[in-house]
This record gives sequence, C-alpha cells and structure tokens, in this order.
Amino acid sequence: MFSAVVWHFWIAPVLAVSAILAIVASVGGYLAQVTRQRYPRD
Repeated sequence: MFSAVVWHFWIAPVLAVSAILAIVASVGGYLAQVTRQRYPRD
C-alpha cells in the first residue's frame, strides 16, 4: 500500500502542472481568436 502513496505524490504535481498549462493555453487561444476576429490584419 505504501507504493500507492508514493505514486500518488509523484503523479500529482505532473497532473497539476498539465492542467494549469491546458487552462492557460485554452484561454490564450480563445483570446487570440477573439482579438483576431475583432481587429483583422486587412
């Protein structure tokens, strides 16, 4: 059972960083798309 605790503490930071990066990428992509539509480059 100890290996489950070690595995949990090893994978938690990886999942947290991945989730944060996915959220930031989604928000950045949305803002880039909205800005591109609002201010076209001619």
